[in-house]
Amino acid sequence: MAMELTDEQLKELALKQYSTETVKKTNFPTEIIPLPSKGKLYPKDHPLASGQIELKYMTAKEEDILTSQNLIKQGVVLDKLLENLIVTNCNYDDIYVGDKNALLVAARILGYGKDYTVEVEDPFSGNKQKVTIDLTDIEDKEIDEDLLPDHRNYFEYTLPNSKREVAFKLMTHKMDKDVKEDLKNQMKKNKSNIEREFTTRLKHVIISVDGNDEKSYINNFVDNELFALDSLALRNHMQEVSPDVDMSFVFISDETGESMTMQIPMSTQFFWPRA
Repeated sequence: MAMELTDEQLKELALKQYSTETVKKTNFPTEIIPLPSKGKLYPKDHPLASGQIELKYMTAKEEDILTSQNLIKQGVVLDKLLENLIVTNCNYDDIYVGDKNALLVAARILGYGKDYTVEVEDPFSGNKQKVTIDLTDIEDKEIDEDLLPDHRNYFEYTLPNSKREVAFKLMTHKMDKDVKEDLKNQMKKNKSNIEREFTTRLKHVIISVDGNDEKSYINNFVDNELFALDSLALRNHMQEVSPDVDMSFVFISDETGESMTMQIPMSTQFFWPRA
């Protein structure tokens, strides 16, 4: 008679078996990339719950992806690149947007090195200046990790003006794709050409309002009941709790010697350094 396993033993056995299947075989050198989320936004049995992902070095095959005019026109070229580089066996749609940003930086370093030379406008003189940014200096955004849930993409927030209770989740690649598709469809139907970026994104990330999780209720709330001040506060709070990479650098003017913290510009030189 076979010995019966407890629920805990069955769970441990399943996790062990699952972990042996989470990495694809590759003949290329790879690197383990830490995720800004530390894996906390993924379920405990998810391959990315460990807080890291394995990425292979870029080859000429990936350069074919980067130069594909069809993929560039569709706006999916960088996603196709990352899908090809990720070794860890996970669903790309599950990846949280802040983690994806870290993967883009890592992929650029593994593909073309750490030095990113780009032309920016000198805020002190107004003239153009070439700067070389060391991409290995990019660090994770500072965040209070106590604000992150334990392996669950779920947050609660009380709106400061209306005092309504809102539950929301942070954007994943799949959610971001859905938002862009919704916006595209809206522009086709909307003769006024008003792009409803804020409201569309909020409708996708809000899970419930005052405990009501019906989609029609949430949509009506966003369209007709959400004060602008509360919308701004909610978006600021989402930014506060969103793990990500800090894409800033210190610019030093060649002309005046003055310095200013600026955002790293994502020009075509980022992934097409010879373009």
